[in-house]
Parts: sequence; structure tokens; C-alpha cells
Amino acid sequence: MSSAGVELSLEQGQARNLALATLAFTISFWAWNMIAPLGVRYADEMGLTSGQKSLLVATPVLVGSVGRILAGALTDRFGGRTMFTVLLLATSPFVLLVGVAGALDSYGLLLLFGFFLGIAGTTFAVGIPFANAWFEADRRGFATGVFGAGMGGTALSAFFTPRFVQWFGYGTTHVIIAAALVVVAGIVWTMMRDSPIWVPNADPVVPKLVAAARLPVTWQMAFLYAVAFGGFVAFSTYLPTYLKDVYGFDLTGAGTRAAGFAIAAVVARPLGGVLSDRVGPRAVAATSFGGAAILAVVVALQPQPEIPAGIAFVLLAAFLGLGTGGVFAWVAALAPKERVGSVSGIVGAAGGLGGFFPPLVMGVTYDEADHSYTVGLLLLCATALIALPYTIFGVRRREATAKP
Repeated sequence: MSSAGVELSLEQGQARNLALATLAFTISFWAWNMIAPLGVRYADEMGLTSGQKSLLVATPVLVGSVGRILAGALTDRFGGRTMFTVLLLATSPFVLLVGVAGALDSYGLLLLFGFFLGIAGTTFAVGIPFANAWFEADRRGFATGVFGAGMGGTALSAFFTPRFVQWFGYGTTHVIIAAALVVVAGIVWTMMRDSPIWVPNADPVVPKLVAAARLPVTWQMAFLYAVAFGGFVAFSTYLPTYLKDVYGFDLTGAGTRAAGFAIAAVVARPLGGVLSDRVGPRAVAATSFGGAAILAVVVALQPQPEIPAGIAFVLLAAFLGLGTGGVFAWVAALAPKERVGSVSGIVGAAGGLGGFFPPLVMGVTYDEADHSYTVGLLLLCATALIALPYTIFGVRRREATAKP
């Protein structure tokens, strides 16, 4: 195909394939977050301690994080269309099994099936190289930002999952989401196409991952993404529990407010990508970490509901969302084209792991007498303040396609 033909094919397929990738990411993230919105229910019915509840919420995050390393490398080889389809189909039965475990009030089975539910979280490492291949270098911040907005699946889950349980019943809710995963997998397989400029990388997976791990950009971006995306995941999954413990909201009320938090981050993420294309990802990421540090302190002061607390949480979510968009625009600018999937997998894994530990820390440091999570929030502030100077001074290699 001539260069003009390739450009025309790219233009014709960009919108459709980006939309399909975002749809697949959204429904997979809904499934990935199936346990957290019902965490209060599980805790009440099973008499879980704060630590047990935190572990239950965090377990899918762990697998969804580590699994991104392999998913990203396999995407370099098999393409986004195949990987999205396989991962969506693989997730569906574990949504059902989580429902069975919850109906049996079995904490052990919930942990086991929640572990495998983490498969859904690996789709992030599929979509980044897929979107990258469809867009020109100066629009990849936009593309990865729009795709990343699919993390709004956590908002949908936080808002609708408790309501589905009220409307349709606990078991039926899990059947609906499992069926939705299968339907979207069929849509993806039928309508999605890999970019005409994408070339499979058939190198063995382990050497490919080793090569990506040797790149300085991989670990630079991994640290920054662990702070930005990790902060988002930690809050979006643990916020229903936080709001119940600190402000006394019920399951539905806490889920609704957690959905608002996630929506704010989702809206800010593509904005972070677009701003990165214009002013550079370094400035966007630095703004994100500075703002997150300030807002973590504000939230720790436990402002009154609804308006002061709501504004503080929405602003915190927005700053974290900007950071997630900015960091992955940086990945797109710095990573070698043939290594984008592998680098994205490692960076995405770091982001997910960044979201695994904070809920555990929040559970351990919770002051039940004062209904306070002050220690955990101050640790978030300290982490953001470490990331801020590293963003400005530590990432020394200049981008080829974006401003520093």
C-alpha cells in the first residue's frame, strides 16, 4: 500500500477503532471493579475486619496490574483485536464465579475468584499500543487520553453495580455484566481492525520484556504512573469504604459519590493527553502531582459534606486524571515504536501496583475511634511531593515529538 493509501486508511479507521477500544476497556474495567462497590455489603454479611475488606478490594488490582506486563508483550505480537477479544471472553466466567462466591458468603472463594477477575484489568496494556498505531505522533497524546477515559468503567461500576443489585438482584447483576463482556468481545472481533502500519513483533516474549526493562524511559514512566494511576485506582476502589467509615454514607450513597470521583478523573485524562500534545507532558504531570499533594491534605482535614468535601474529592480526581493522561502521552513520545506494547505493559503494571498497596495501607492505618484516614492521606501527599521534583528534574531525556 502506498503512503497516501496508508494515510487514507488510517484516517478512515481512527475514530471507529479508538471508539471500539475505549468500549472494550470500559466494560472490562467495570468487571475489574465488580467487588469494590459491594465491599460494604460483603463486610457486613461476612463480618470482615478492615484489613480483610481492604485485601478483598485490592486483590483484583494486583492481578490486573502484574498481568499487564504479559498482555502488553503479547499485544506487540498478536495485535489489539485478538487480545481484546481473548481477555474479554476470559474475564466473563470469573464475574459469574465472584457472584457465586458472594452468594455463598465465602470470603476464601471471593479472594480466589477475585484474583482471576484481575484479568480484566490487563486490557489497558492492550489498548495503548493499539491506539498508538492508529494515530500520528502529534496526536497520540489525544488518542491515549481518549482510550484511557475507558477507566470510567470504574465509575459506571461504582454507580450502577449497587443499583443493579437493588433492581435485578445480586446474582442477576453478575450475569448481566458477564453477558456484556461476551457481547462486546463479539463486537470487537467483528468490527475492530489493527492499524495498517502495525507490524507484529514476533520476538520471544521474555527477551522482548527484558529489552523493554533496559530502557530508562520504562522505569521513569513506571514510577510516575504508579503515583498518578495508582492514586486514582486506590481512591476509586476504596472510596465507597472511606465514605461509609468517615461520613456514614450507605452503600448506594457511597457508590454514587465514588462514581463522581471516577468521572472527574475520566474527564481529566483525555484533557491531560491533549494538553501534553500542546504544552508537553512534563508540565502536565508536574501540575498533576502538585495539585494532588495539596488536595490530599485538604481531604485529610475531613471537610464537611456535601459541597466542601465534594469539591475537594472532585479536584483531587481531576489532578490525578491529568497525570494519567500526561504520563502516557510521555510514554508515547519516548518509547521506541516496536516496544510500545512491552513498555506500556510494564508501566501499566506499575500503575496498577500503585493502586494495590494504598487500600491495604488505608485499612491498616484507619483510626476507628476518630473515623480518620489521616495517616494514609498524608502518605499520598508525601508520595506526590517526591514525584513532583522527579518529574521536573529526573526525566532527562528529551521527547522527540513533544515539548519538555
